[in-house]
This record gives sequence, structure tokens and C-alpha cells, in this order.
Amino acid sequence: MTKKIGNKHIAQHRGKKERAEIYKTNVAREAVKQAIARAKYRNLQKGQPNMVLAQPAV
Repeated sequence: MTKKIGNKHIAQHRGKKERAEIYKTNVAREAVKQAIARAKYRNLQKGQPNMVLAQPAV
């Protein structure tokens, strides 16, 4: 269940500045995810196995 204060959802108590900040953070986070996904598949030849970006820690 979502958090509430009385009858109102917590998000309704946020100010404009805080909402804008959260929005910008979410947009930036999504841009990073997309950049990683694009870099992962860039310049791959068809039929070749995907390259491993991160090695498992030993």
C-alpha cells in the first residue's frame, strides 16, 4: 500500500521545487540506463556473441 498522511497521498504534500527535482533525477537516471544499453550493442556484428562488459569479482 502507498504511504498516506491522513486522507492524502504523500506526493500531494511535495512542493513544486521538490517535484521538479525528482523529475530531473528520474530523467537523468533513465538517460544513463539508455546510454549503457546503446553502448552494449554498438558496433556488434550479426551472429557474433555479445561482449561481456563487466567481469565477475573474484
